[in-house]
Amino acid sequence: MRLARYELHGVAQDAAVVGLPGEERLHALRAGTTVLDLATAGLAAAAEAAAWATRTSPAVPLDAVRLLPPLEPPSVRDFVTFEEHVEGVVRSVSGGGGVPDAWYDAPTFYFTNPHSMIGAHDDVPVPPGCRVLDFELEVAVVVAGSGSNLSAASARDHVFGYTIFNDWSARDLQGREMQVNLGPAKGKDSASTLGPWIVTADELEQHRDDEGYLALGLDASIDGRPVGRDLLSNAGWTFEEMIAYASRGTWVRPGDVLASGTCGNGGCLGELWGRSGAQVPPPLAPGDVVRLDVEGIGTVENRVVPGPDLADLPVVPRARSRERRRHRLVGTSVATPVEGR
Repeated sequence: MRLARYELHGVAQDAAVVGLPGEERLHALRAGTTVLDLATAGLAAAAEAAAWATRTSPAVPLDAVRLLPPLEPPSVRDFVTFEEHVEGVVRSVSGGGGVPDAWYDAPTFYFTNPHSMIGAHDDVPVPPGCRVLDFELEVAVVVAGSGSNLSAASARDHVFGYTIFNDWSARDLQGREMQVNLGPAKGKDSASTLGPWIVTADELEQHRDDEGYLALGLDASIDGRPVGRDLLSNAGWTFEEMIAYASRGTWVRPGDVLASGTCGNGGCLGELWGRSGAQVPPPLAPGDVVRLDVEGIGTVENRVVPGPDLADLPVVPRARSRERRRHRLVGTSVATPVEGR
């Protein structure tokens, strides 16, 4: 089944999706039921809710609504599981070569902004101060139920479904701030496409290969020109292994989004730049339309538009030089360091 959220006449609604590609229709879920609720309740409850909606709610044509992100995730982890992507982007961002040995040890991830999710066809403003904007073609898994210290085998029961994830990246901001060695911040903070809907786990089992990977075709284009093509099964870890690692020593919760990381072979411009040594194709600019297609899931297509001018925003100053010697504050118990100790 497919589950979505949409906006019609200014009202948000959670829904089941039915129909062949190009003929999709939306049927509202019961009042008060959200896609996040169904991720908590599990696949059986989701199937019942979708069946009720299809029988009971009137059909709404897809082209009559604005698709929202299919759920509001409590948290978003973005992994980096494609070796080819790592190799190219390391060259592009830092000028280094090869894949770090540490990459092979575990499926590394960072937490990104759950409040920056946008819908499948929303416009994407250029982040303030960015001159090198990039897209990233990824697939994300949505977690069902709660789990801690899971094995990969038990994590299979915590897969609710899958959706497309586009991690829009300000490469110039990212390259500078990652010199502080805390990972990306504003370079990845402005927008992430999530959509067009969640395809539940049972729908994609037919694509699972002998090693447990989902062999889904991935395609990226800009203004109708193909720039990337890969298979999801080229990732270094399965989604179950990503969920298991994410749950180590902590918890994954219903609705958590775990993105695969960018695929290789042109899954982003940064990889292509790193391989060629030149920014060809050029960074994204207002007017560019990025389309991502994932076999078995669907399509997202976003137009880049101008964003806020950095000169019009409040200034964040550079760090001020501070005297390292700490002085006792009046009325406090903070001691003044003693010289020579």
